[in-house]
Amino acid sequence: MAIELPNETKEQLLSSIVRFFEERFEQEIGDLKSSLLLDYVLKEIGPSIYNTGVADAQARMSEMVDEIDATCYEPEFAYWEKKPSS
Repeated sequence: MAIELPNETKEQLLSSIVRFFEERFEQEIGDLKSSLLLDYVLKEIGPSIYNTGVADAQARMSEMVDEIDATCYEPEFAYWEKKPSS
């Protein structure tokens, strides 16, 4: 599954990459280089980050499903509960 970003997000990321190179390396890179770097990151590094996020979400949802019986439990036949003797 390819990671697709909205155009607005992609533009913000490209601006961030250009700024990063200017501030950290005192080097100006153009639109082409920043776009190629973003494409590389999305194709090579992005899937690892994405898969980790999905695995984390699955683990959390599994925990929530395991806890559902305790969270959503209502005692049965509670109308005639025994009252303490006086």
